[in-house]
Amino acid sequence: MSEPAQAYFVYDPPMEPYLEVLHVDDDILVLNKPSGLLSVPGKAAKHADCVERRAQEKFPEARIVHRLDMDTSGVFLLAMNPAAHRHLGLQFERRKTDKTYVADVFGHPVTDRGTVTLPLRCDWPNRPKQMVCFEHGKTAHTDWEVLERRDRSTRLRLHPLTGRSHQLRVHMLALGLPILGDRFYASGDALEASERLCLHAQSLTIHHPANGERVTFAVPSPF
Repeated sequence: MSEPAQAYFVYDPPMEPYLEVLHVDDDILVLNKPSGLLSVPGKAAKHADCVERRAQEKFPEARIVHRLDMDTSGVFLLAMNPAAHRHLGLQFERRKTDKTYVADVFGHPVTDRGTVTLPLRCDWPNRPKQMVCFEHGKTAHTDWEVLERRDRSTRLRLHPLTGRSHQLRVHMLALGLPILGDRFYASGDALEASERLCLHAQSLTIHHPANGERVTFAVPSPF
């Protein structure tokens, strides 16, 4: 049996910027999460540093609403009180939010846009990796479109309608377009093309818990 994907994992989260606040009010806290920082604490004590802990150092009432992969950067939302936490949690559960990502992938898609609806489940012997599974996988839906074609890579805008673990990474791999720098799913030139995973949560649209108004938070891609 192969070694779990985390067997050789060394956690070295970035310290600058330590906590980049995009917006804060009585109900929500919006951060720009850096690549390399966990969303919540890991099981080991040395994996305690995370978005949640850093946020609570400055805003003790802040609570996690959703997660981003450790290697993914971008817009990250926390709730500032129990009512807002329930409100936002239901929005994610009922797919009332709207998320867009930017990704640099290795290779070139045949068309300029498309949809991937391959079901996903955990690849248990190699966790936390995920895999396509038509028998036991959960529904997953990703829309994508080309933003820019380059010599060996393509920049895509990704719009996930579901929020499965590693969804965008596995769906792009299934198209034969691994995301640059993806230590779980890329290899060879695709892995070596970037020191970080080239996946960024560019924008998040929610209904504000205070009044239901539709609001969008965005941060440009750092790669």
